[in-house]
Amino acid sequence: MCDVVALGEILIDLAAVGTDERGGRLYVRNAGGAPANVLAMLALLGHRTQFIGKVGRDSFGEFLKYTLEGCGVGCRGLVFGQEPTTLAFVHLDETGERSFSFYRDHSADVALTREEIDMSLLEKCRVFHFGSVSLSDEPARDATLYAVQRAKAAGKLISYDPNYRPAIWCGKEEQAAEILRRGLALADIVKVSDEEAELLTGERDCARAANCLAQGGVKYAFVTAGNRGCWYAAGGHSGYVPAFSVETVDTTGAGDSFMGAALHCLLSLPEEELLRPGAEMLEETVRFASAAGALCTTGYGSIASMPGERQIRQLLDAKS
Repeated sequence: MCDVVALGEILIDLAAVGTDERGGRLYVRNAGGAPANVLAMLALLGHRTQFIGKVGRDSFGEFLKYTLEGCGVGCRGLVFGQEPTTLAFVHLDETGERSFSFYRDHSADVALTREEIDMSLLEKCRVFHFGSVSLSDEPARDATLYAVQRAKAAGKLISYDPNYRPAIWCGKEEQAAEILRRGLALADIVKVSDEEAELLTGERDCARAANCLAQGGVKYAFVTAGNRGCWYAAGGHSGYVPAFSVETVDTTGAGDSFMGAALHCLLSLPEEELLRPGAEMLEETVRFASAAGALCTTGYGSIASMPGERQIRQLLDAKS
């Protein structure tokens, strides 16, 4: 048995780190991909995890497998294919906010098929987590939805981060929203940004968006808005937790750290409390997850900057 299985993309983040003596741009290679990041955060907090996805049979793919194993994430579901490993260039503005340029046409993560998924992993987990990047094209879309449906039929708790990336959908916002809602209809736990909340619910107000998600059947809804904080709704309770003030240099992976930390808190609950969450528990969960997300922004890269529980508790104690 393991705590969480995640399916989706794992890729190479190439982040600019300066220039050489000739003025040429220098990049550093990091592991990226939201579902893999979430598992790395969970493994750091002591959970047993397994990743399902596809990489190329190249040096990048080997690096990603090495990185996952180094984080304590299981790789039984990692498939090597003939397609190249996906690349993403990370661009940071002066505030540390990131944007992406993707190179994934005919790449490995898009090529994952349902036949390549180790379905036995779905039977041996408590939570199945997925994102929306793998929903953007076939055959990965079919593979993802098939796996989610299988996990849900097996009684697993379904966690979903519909992390909308306009560059991946080539500006086809309406098509993206329609497909992202397919994942939403299957999910129990959902984390969205404020922009994604508006895309999926039509609500610009984060509190109303969180309640809309909960009323639509989601058991736990979290709407994050960077330095504005997080709104949440679950079990008839709703609330808001302000963001932690830290020295941000790179926001890459902050949402994934939040998601992993939130799942960590929910997994620690007795079954009865998980099904009927209390107001105090919800606020504590969001504060813990928000602290994890904030601390991730104080370093460069996603997995490399994820905090351990001791760091998170120290920030919580300092701000209490």
